[in-house]
Amino acid sequence: MQIFREKKELSRAIDLKKKEGKSLGLVPTMGALHEGHLSLVKKALQETDLVVVSIFVNPTQFDNHDDLEKYPRDLQKDLDLLKSIDENIWIFVPSAEDLYGEEITSEHFEFDGLEKVMEGAFRKGHFDGVGTVVKKLFETVKPDKAFFGQKDYQQLQIIRKLTEKAALPVEIVGCPIQRESNGLARSSRNERLNDQSREKAAFIYETLQKAKDLFGTKDADYVIEWVEKQFQNHSFLNLEYFEIADANTLKKINRKQKGNQYRAFIAVYAGDIRLIDNIALN
Repeated sequence: MQIFREKKELSRAIDLKKKEGKSLGLVPTMGALHEGHLSLVKKALQETDLVVVSIFVNPTQFDNHDDLEKYPRDLQKDLDLLKSIDENIWIFVPSAEDLYGEEITSEHFEFDGLEKVMEGAFRKGHFDGVGTVVKKLFETVKPDKAFFGQKDYQQLQIIRKLTEKAALPVEIVGCPIQRESNGLARSSRNERLNDQSREKAAFIYETLQKAKDLFGTKDADYVIEWVEKQFQNHSFLNLEYFEIADANTLKKINRKQKGNQYRAFIAVYAGDIRLIDNIALN
């Protein structure tokens, strides 16, 4: 396992591998790795010759300083997990100054409206930060394929749009959501939940599953109202938003159109810990 802390050093090593004709996969992470991340790494190992995993808590995508400070970090645990999968994985652990340069700020992006709904509406500047760091990672690593989980489905669609608009030669591979035994979507933020809170948070996925069943026979407004009522009656979880949108454009549904694919998106606070999830409805 090789660990790189400077992008110049990593770029030189990658250039040598490229000259050997090796295909390269990138798994961008913010650390605090879990089975969801490891499933992306395993997929990348199957599809490319060399896998680079970046571990970088990106400051520009946080609109809440406390959230940034509390984000779980345990580099040694992350390295041990990755080594247990494959000792030939390359790890990129840059500083913000190395990755960004002197000015740690976001570039502004237009993602054809994908950035203005849901997470974009509730987290100011979030997707400018995401777009900036992903673009910088792509420019440094020059991957043939990059692997992202569908738990952050809106982010996945935005990164696809980024590669299209910036003409970046990267194939974006979306991978299924990994869940804990109770259905809770795996997330680094789950590490901040105690056992009791984690069990209560299973209600999020239970509600999504019931919403999917309802969507088969009811219109979107009915389903949305039903979900909102479920959380009004919950003593621990606070609903921030629940939306049903077109899976490709992320535009809110007006009425069902034959042939369109729809997803339900949700953000919930478990105490002060913000959790998101989504589910395909058809």
